[in-house]
Amino acid sequence: MITIRKAADRGGADHGWLQTAHTFSFNTYHDPRQMGFRSLRVINEDVVQPGQGFGMHGHRDMEIVTVVLSGALEHRDSMNNASVLGPGEVQRMTAGQGVRHSEANPSDESPVHLYQIWLLPERPGLTPSYEQKAFPDAERRDAWRVVVSPDGREGSLKIHQDASIHLASLDPGKELNRDLAPGRHAWLQVLKGSVVLNGRPLETSDGAAVSGESSLALRADQPAEVMLFDLA
Repeated sequence: MITIRKAADRGGADHGWLQTAHTFSFNTYHDPRQMGFRSLRVINEDVVQPGQGFGMHGHRDMEIVTVVLSGALEHRDSMNNASVLGPGEVQRMTAGQGVRHSEANPSDESPVHLYQIWLLPERPGLTPSYEQKAFPDAERRDAWRVVVSPDGREGSLKIHQDASIHLASLDPGKELNRDLAPGRHAWLQVLKGSVVLNGRPLETSDGAAVSGESSLALRADQPAEVMLFDLA
């Protein structure tokens, strides 16, 4: 079964300095039918204007993954990490016992476009930790590139949950397939472009929850970027 979550149906707001869209209930947006999917709790698509950002704030017991699509994002946290993420870079932060961080757009001219994802951890009280890595477009071109996994395979960032995240950039007309093991679920998020998933059309910022399917067949109708979650 595939359940489509259209971009226009998401919650969110335009705060001027921040345009944000929430796939699942978050902050002031609450829909009891949209509380997450499997271990996925938050998928937020954000555009932060130049010189703006999220001030220092705290999290606990959550695996937080950030993917930058365009622009730059400056990160600082209470673990003494300070870095700037660019397009194609992925950040993983285990909030665990508690961590504080800020995320800001350091540019004076260009907005930053990003996705921030929260997943429930395998258990509470984990030791906070941080990782960041660039995944070049060549590694994602017309192929699935694992960027987050529970075992850190193939140079991916290690998450404390039975979930993996894959990125792919597809040229028009290209197809990608992926088998799903029995009992596994998936979520596909279209980052850019348009695709067809098992015969179902999806546009930019649409999502799709997948359960009870043995395989996924993805075709790009135009240049597209997608993010796939493989979930227990």
